[in-house]
Amino acid sequence: MANGGTGILTAGTQGISSPDEARRAWPQWLALGGAMIAVAVTSVFWDAAGARLLLGALGLFLVVRGAVLLHGARAGLVGAGLAARARGLGGGALVTGTVALAVAVSSGVLAARVLLVAVPLLLLAAGVGLLGRGGVARRGGQALLVWTVLVTGLLVATGVAQGWARASDVATVVAAMAVAVLAVPLIVAATGLRRVAAEPVPAPAPAGCAGCACGAGGCGALG
Repeated sequence: MANGGTGILTAGTQGISSPDEARRAWPQWLALGGAMIAVAVTSVFWDAAGARLLLGALGLFLVVRGAVLLHGARAGLVGAGLAARARGLGGGALVTGTVALAVAVSSGVLAARVLLVAVPLLLLAAGVGLLGRGGVARRGGQALLVWTVLVTGLLVATGVAQGWARASDVATVVAAMAVAVLAVPLIVAATGLRRVAAEPVPAPAPAGCAGCACGAGGCGALG
């Protein structure tokens, strides 16, 4: 689950190396990161519909991203080795996003309750997924599992002491913080892509030149 979520977010940045590709991609990723932060901040301060906004935005993103991944897999825009993974991620994102959108549109109370249940589960899944990796990712997974225990304890304690409606509000805030945190690597990636986009395009080699004499001072050195 955690690996799938990471793949959904990062699949569009993988394999981008040429200035032309980076020039097209970096504004999209910068806009996405900025939109995620805007949604996160708005959902925290909009008491009446913050949970619906957050869940609906997440659902819309998953639907669009899932459709893009499925199209790429079917059109052969990704390698054969990644096609199966893209289909799995795309199908799962499309279904999950559709359900999230339906819940967000139908009821604010239900949207808040979904976040109350989903936040601990997603944090747990992300922590377990990171444990399967090495180095910094593994340490991050360990820290995330500790954070999951603390968040779950906070939600349960809030629900018992102040009611589950208040616990749902706390879960919405936690989910908004997670969305804002996820936006940071997208903005960082957009910055890196912008640097790639600013690189000059290499001049094409002259017609009939195989590049064999370039290291020896150019074609003129052969004469």
